[in-house]
Amino acid sequence: MLFTLLGAFVADSFFGRYRTILFSSAIYVLGLALLSFSALLPTTTSLLCQNSNEISSCSTPQFQLVLFFVSLYLIGVGQGGHKPCVQAFGADQFDAQHPQEAKSKSSFFNWWFFGVCAGTFVAILVVTYTEENLSWSLGFGIPFIMMVIASVVFVFGKNTYRYSVKKYDKSPFVRIGRVFVSAARNWRASSTFIFGQEESAIDLSQQKAGQFRFLNKACIVPNHSNLCGMVCSMSEVEEAKAVLRIFPVWMTVLVFGIVFAQDSTFFTKQGATMDRSILSGFIIPAAAIDSFVPLSIVIFITIYDRVFVFIARAFTGVQSGITTLQRIGTGLVISAISMLVASMVERKRLRIAEEQGLVDRPDITIPMSFWWLVPQYTLYGLAEVFTLVGLQEFFYDQCPSDLKSMGLAFYTSVLGMGSILSSLLVSVIDEATGANGQNSWFSDNLNKAHLDYFYLLLSGLSLLAFVGFLFVSTWHVYSR
Repeated sequence: MLFTLLGAFVADSFFGRYRTILFSSAIYVLGLALLSFSALLPTTTSLLCQNSNEISSCSTPQFQLVLFFVSLYLIGVGQGGHKPCVQAFGADQFDAQHPQEAKSKSSFFNWWFFGVCAGTFVAILVVTYTEENLSWSLGFGIPFIMMVIASVVFVFGKNTYRYSVKKYDKSPFVRIGRVFVSAARNWRASSTFIFGQEESAIDLSQQKAGQFRFLNKACIVPNHSNLCGMVCSMSEVEEAKAVLRIFPVWMTVLVFGIVFAQDSTFFTKQGATMDRSILSGFIIPAAAIDSFVPLSIVIFITIYDRVFVFIARAFTGVQSGITTLQRIGTGLVISAISMLVASMVERKRLRIAEEQGLVDRPDITIPMSFWWLVPQYTLYGLAEVFTLVGLQEFFYDQCPSDLKSMGLAFYTSVLGMGSILSSLLVSVIDEATGANGQNSWFSDNLNKAHLDYFYLLLSGLSLLAFVGFLFVSTWHVYSR
């Protein structure tokens, strides 16, 4: 997900969102095509493996490995340009100055997430089943075909789109960088006259400096200076301030990124040890339990947009029901509760394993239904409805007009950094708790592990992050 920062930079600095979507879609499709093709190759060597007594002759061919990893890198690069730009381009279709369209834009982020999660739900059920029971190449081929269809549909709508118009000829990154350089150069300046593109000799001492007042010095020229051509305008300074304001919010939601990484890892490992039989003895795959997250999101998004927003708007007068920061904060609290519930369920699972004498038998299914996991999955999905959609709208709205793609890249980078921090946290805890021959919290034998402690730790960290978020959100000034 960190590739999105590069993709957004390219879009906002050079190609624009539309052309970046086209280029990244082509790379994305190529990566999926090569991935499907790489899955076909083992069938050509299976007969040789069956007729050979040498283990080395049955190893994966070097060409297949290279093709596999190249396809993954291409998919990563394609997603890096595609994810932030498509959503930003979709939000660009709404006029923020038009009251009805401004209200619809807030709803757009809800239904965008609805579509993403509905697609994820179908993919978990259909693609996973296809890969495990029919063919891996067909399983990889399904997203390839869907991506081709989506790209064709997108191109056909070319004449109906609204395209954002850049306010300046210079790259927004150059402008913002110049503000910081000028402010640093003038930090000891004593003169207080602003010279900008739209102002003329305004006394800085008479202006309300507001937040980050040190950046205002980018607009002044020290006495007897010949640097008038390097002076920044007030609009450029406000642009730099808008970018600077979002970083405290980004920092305080990183813990949510750590929590976000758990449903496809430890949640799934929990489910793999439990009784997953339904109906007449049919056992669902452990990975399929994860479908409860997108399913709950699809349900809660509908309720949020059609019921909650309508009721909240009557009390708050805010078009979106509640502000984006209030929405994010609510999600942080719910994520802390979801981790607390997960800790309680895991403690019950460990107790049943001990009562049944299965602590040393990780291969035996614990007589505890996987339905016990549904509450933590449901709360997890509800937390995403509030936090993730709130982050998408917040970063898009609060970034300058020429940096909307980068704003949504900041959102995806929260999840990417969260995964990295989660891996780091797990490694540190595993090293600390597994020392001197003791069972680690993340022991391979989950019946001897202590995921309940880990979930409790994440719940506490989420509450601490929420306290920090409260401070930051109180201090934050919305950019208009």
